[in-house]
Amino acid sequence: MNNFTQKITPFVDVEIRLANAADQADNFAKQFQHLERAHVLGQASTYHHVRVHLLMMLWGFKQAHLKEVLGQCFRIVGAATKTAFGLIPSGNTGGTNVSPFKSLPIPKDLQNIILKAQA
Repeated sequence: MNNFTQKITPFVDVEIRLANAADQADNFAKQFQHLERAHVLGQASTYHHVRVHLLMMLWGFKQAHLKEVLGQCFRIVGAATKTAFGLIPSGNTGGTNVSPFKSLPIPKDLQNIILKAQA
């Protein structure tokens, strides 16, 4: 595991735990929001990038959201093959509601975490 992946792991894990808690509370919109935040945090790490897309795909299965499931299949392949080369759109939230090629502004709280993990 590279240095960034190690440093960002606790923060990605927090968002995934919050997503799991939202799932247990049947708050599926909130669950996906936390997965999106985990995606923004971890997308520079191949491990976390693929991991979060897999979780998004599972979310799509549970919601019977075929577009999300199929879109995540495409994104998993991209995350697995492109992340190591830095071919990621900064700030992209990872869901099928956003083009997989579109960069988005990174929320300030997440940007601060990312910058510390990159140091």
